[in-house]
Amino acid sequence: MTESTSPARTVRGSHRAAGLLTLVEAVAVLGFALFYVYEMVTGATDDLARAATSGVLILVFGLGLLALARGWARAADWPRTPTVLWNALLLPVAWSLHESDRTPLALAVGVIAVASIAAAVSAPGRRGHGDGSGDSSGDGSGDGDGRHGGGAPA
Repeated sequence: MTESTSPARTVRGSHRAAGLLTLVEAVAVLGFALFYVYEMVTGATDDLARAATSGVLILVFGLGLLALARGWARAADWPRTPTVLWNALLLPVAWSLHESDRTPLALAVGVIAVASIAAAVSAPGRRGHGDGSGDSSGDGSGDGDGRHGGGAPA
């Protein structure tokens, strides 16, 4: 089905790594959502409205992460920015966990976040891949758009 709509897309190792790491994050986040459901069912929470709101919000993030993992599995370009953003936001979470003496959990969150960012950034995209229209530094084939300002030293 996807082969007929996008024959030129191939899932590379970096796509697989980003997808797998995002899937791990999605499962963890969805586990937290299930924990809130468990708290509500057993009556362990003092504030049912807060637990329900938190559970729904966490469920939305978990489903979003599942969508990102699916996008990575299909070698799509769109998951790159949300993956980097999500994992960049996890870095202060890891630091906060470290500060609260939860260092093993902090290391796990930090390592997964950094690895996910690295995988997302290293995954090849369709746009800047060989057509010369991307403005990434590299081949020096800009016809004047790179040095138009004139004031910055090369």
